[in-house]
Formats: sequence, structure tokens, C-alpha cells
Amino acid sequence: MQQQVALPQASSDEHHVDIHDQMLHWMRAIMVILLLFWLVQWICYYIKVYLDKDLSQRTGTLKEFVCRTVEQCVRSWRAMLWAALQQWLFWAIAGTLVLLLAHCWRLRKRISVVDNRRDSEREESEEELPTEKNMIWIISRHYQLSVPKLASGRRVVEELLSDLLQVSHSLFSDSFFPVLQPAIGVGSAFEGWSHHKEKDVVYCMFVPLKPPHGHAFLLEPDTMGEMSQRSMRIRVELVCTCTRKQPDRNMLCFLHHSEEELKRNQMASLLHTLCTGPYLDGEKIALWFQTVVISAWSMLPQSCHYSMKVLPSCRSCKVKLMKASGRSFIVEIVFSVQQGDSDIFLSSQPTEAQFPPSTTWLESYAVAEAKFFRQVAMQAPPHSCHLKCLRLCARILEDSGLSIYALKTSVMHLLTLIPLSEWQHKYFLMRVDDTLNYLRCCLEEARLKHFFFGNEDMPEEISLPPAFQEAQPLNLFQHLAQNPAAQTEALNKFYKFECDLFFGF
Repeated sequence: MQQQVALPQASSDEHHVDIHDQMLHWMRAIMVILLLFWLVQWICYYIKVYLDKDLSQRTGTLKEFVCRTVEQCVRSWRAMLWAALQQWLFWAIAGTLVLLLAHCWRLRKRISVVDNRRDSEREESEEELPTEKNMIWIISRHYQLSVPKLASGRRVVEELLSDLLQVSHSLFSDSFFPVLQPAIGVGSAFEGWSHHKEKDVVYCMFVPLKPPHGHAFLLEPDTMGEMSQRSMRIRVELVCTCTRKQPDRNMLCFLHHSEEELKRNQMASLLHTLCTGPYLDGEKIALWFQTVVISAWSMLPQSCHYSMKVLPSCRSCKVKLMKASGRSFIVEIVFSVQQGDSDIFLSSQPTEAQFPPSTTWLESYAVAEAKFFRQVAMQAPPHSCHLKCLRLCARILEDSGLSIYALKTSVMHLLTLIPLSEWQHKYFLMRVDDTLNYLRCCLEEARLKHFFFGNEDMPEEISLPPAFQEAQPLNLFQHLAQNPAAQTEALNKFYKFECDLFFGF
């Protein structure tokens, strides 16, 4: 190896010696020419100064002739020397440029050889182990992570609900049914990460209810049974309308008029229509609103482009919109009552694990969650991977027995723990690994903290009741902590899904 490296250096030294000898040769030639030039000038000067001025006319004529001849020779020598000097400078510069170009060409050739060697090494490594980009592509293909056209579906659903509520207000303006507030999009479709195929996506809309005139809603904790999710009942009370600053002359006070007069001159109160006893009934409200949708459909502009079918649902109103092109949307309208001015609502929709009585309303955090994801989308870098991470993990854990809500809670915790700048798409696999590690640790400890209780990292934009910040964190894995066998089974399933993900490609 030493001999191979020394040979190029020796040839380079000989090359430099040749150039040095050539330069010395040129310098000697120039010195000789300059010496001759100086001698000619000296002779000319001697003729001009030292010749006798009193020579004869012939000598003077000869002198002039000699001087003229010498001057012409000097001029010609000067021109020749200047031309030679210019040519020497030109060829010297040209030679230097040629040497520089040759040196650059040699360097470029060496760099290309090194690059080719690196490319070949990279290709060999890629054959052994797929790159991160290839891994993301493989996972996306395997789990069919094509993003459904959620944005266009959301627009259609939002326009439908806006028009539907406007028509319902005109139909029931003189009645004492609940006042329907503007709908709020919630759930994975409106948060942008739905893991379902497009035809299976359900667009969920919360429709908040306000009490009509002469009524008030009072929220009472439900103490009728043991439930893991907080629940309440909504007591409907009649209030006096006689002392209002601007009393409605067409409305009779429910408290200060007789029942006969009320029956004869006024529509029935909410207590006599959509309540069971003094409590608001979710099933009766759902049935009432389904009739509203059926009767109002022909008045909606969407009826010209879609056909509508009301689907079976006992605590909500679920409809399917079908277009002539074959595209369809499933919309679920859930009724809710807001807790004060916060982002926490009571929902009429039961969960899969709990089906309480129709007068029991479960506490829902869906509006706060949708608001949280909107805030993250505004603050995160472009092409953030948090939604894709959530969608992939939901696909991976689809049959694992873990609830999607537990996964969603884990990702929300990580979004407050890991800076949003580290959720760029290039960190996608790292964030997936973080999510699965977080879930595994929670399963091993049988403890997953609820995101909205006692969370010190809660964004300021989320409005919560004061008791939430002071409350002890709820454990979403409490059922596993109370049942070690179920915890072991859940862990074994989780380990299997992890192995399938990281070693199945």
C-alpha cells in the first residue's frame, strides 16, 4: 500500500522540476534579448553625442544615414521584443489555466469514484434493510392508510345540519321543545384521523340543547348506579315568566295560570312532551328529532342532490345520505347539554360498554378533544405526522381489545409531552414507537390517566369546569387494575401486535 501511494507523489515532483527548468530557460533568453537591446541603445547614444560636429557634409550625411538605420533597427527590435513578451505572457497564463483545469478534472474524477463507491455500499445496505421511507410505504400499504376525503364530507355534513336546524327553528318557533343550538363536529372524522374506509366513516355532530322559554335545566349527579363514566340527569323545571323585563304577551306563565287555561290557549310544556318524570329523556328527544328530519327533508336544498334514509338509533338520529353517483355519507346527530360555559357536555349517546337509562346523560369530552386537535393543527409544523400516527396505531390495535379512546388519550398526552416541532413527518416511525411504548407502559402499570382531569399540561384554550383541575386523575385502566387476568391477556395481545408490526415485514 505504501508503494502505491508513493508513486503518484514521485511523478508529481518530476513534473514540477520540468516546469522549473523551462521557466529558467525562458528567463535566460529574455535576459539575452534585453542585453542586446541595451547595447543597441548605447551605440545610438554614442553616435549622437561623441561624433564630431565639424565633419564634412559627407560625414554628416553618413551619420544621419547611420542614425536613421540604427533607429529603425531599434524600433523593429522593440516591436519584436514586445510581441515576444506578449506571446510569452499569453502562453504562460494559458499554461497555468491548463494546469489548473487538469488538476480540477483529476479531483472531480476522484470524487466521482468515491461517490460511486458510496452509492454501491448504500444499494447493498438497502437490499439488506429497507430505508425508513420504504418502511413507511410498506406499513401504509399493509394497513391501507389511504386518507379518506374527510374535508369534502365535513363540508357536506356541516351545510346539511346548518340548513336542517334553520328549518326546524321555523317549524317549532311557537312550541316548547328544546332550542337547538349550532351543531359541533366531533369524533375522528372531524379531528382528521379516521381509520375507517371512506364508505364506513361516520360524521358525528353534537347538537347542544337549550331550555325553551319558561323552562330551566338543572344538572344533577346520577346516584342511581355504579358507573365508570361520570353521568348526570337533567331536571327540567318550570320558571315564572311574569316578571320578565319584556314579557311575551302570547305566552302564558306555566306557574301562574290554570292547567285548563294552559291546555286551551298554549302548547304543552317540555315536561309533558320529552321528559320522563321531571328528567329530560334522550330516547324521546331522538325520536322527536327523527320526525323533524323526515318532515323537513323536502324543504332542504340537499334533497335535490341526495336521497336520505333514517337509520335505526335509539339515543341519537342517524341518517344516510346517498348521491346518484354512488357516494354516500353517514351522519350521526347526538344531543347534548353544555356544562356552564365549558367545553364539557352531557351526551345522550351511550357508550358500547355502558347503556344507562334514557334519563341518564353521560359526561362527554368530545367537544374539548376536537378543540384540542384544532389547536394542535394550528401550532404544529406543516405535514405533522400526529394524525397519521394515530390512524396507523388505530389500525394496528383494531382487534387487540384496547379501546380507541385509550389510544387517543395516549396520543393526546404525548402531544403535550413531546414538542410539536418533533412531530414532523420524518419522525413518523419514532412517534409510532413512542405511542406504542407509552401504551405498553400503561398496560404494564394498569394505569392510564384521563386527559382532562388533574392535567397540569392542559392547553389554556380548553375551557374546563373548575373542579376538573382540582380532581384526582381518573384511571381509564381501572378495570385492568381490578382484574389481573384481564391485564395479562391485554398485555399478551399487545405484545403480539407489536411483533407483527416490527418483525412482520
